Amino acid sequence: MTADLDFYATVATRGEILGRGIGSGPAAWEAALGPDHLDDPGEGTLRRDHGLVELTFSTAHAPGARSCSCQGISVQVHRLAHGAPTASLVPAALVREYGEFAPRVRFEELRSAILSLGCTVEPEDLSADIHRYRVPESGARVFVIDDPDPYGDGHHDTDDPETAQAGDVWALSVAPAWWGASP
Repeated sequence: MTADLDFYATVATRGEILGRGIGSGPAAWEAALGPDHLDDPGEGTLRRDHGLVELTFSTAHAPGARSCSCQGISVQVHRLAHGAPTASLVPAALVREYGEFAPRVRFEELRSAILSLGCTVEPEDLSADIHRYRVPESGARVFVIDDPDPYGDGHHDTDDPETAQAGDVWALSVAPAWWGASP
């Protein structure tokens, strides 16, 4: 298993990144991922964008939530496929821990890695251009591209290694069941 695949499999099976997960506060996440992020405050929420990793914090009281605690973890894998330098999208702490990240991740490789860690992968919604799978042991969801050219405009180059392809992982999401499952 490649180091970056190990990262994705860890998120999918444990629901955490560098020991932080649902319920961790902003300071704990910043200690793990570093200070380079964009904060987008909303009504009762704070979205923190670290490039590859996005976090959602609840600033209001929700079922089981503590004041300003992480309520959603999203790994935006598709961002790596656009040719941006890894250093601009992947927090330095993740590069130190896992090495360089490939521009794309194939779902079948991630599924194999998840299975090798003793978890299962179940289809949840296969009706749209992005298919959704669930890892029941962690509650994580894996979003996989089914149709890379959903509008049929023909501008999709299937030979371009930096362009998302059918079977690529679009994103991973970890959230309590009451929070939702969107990437």
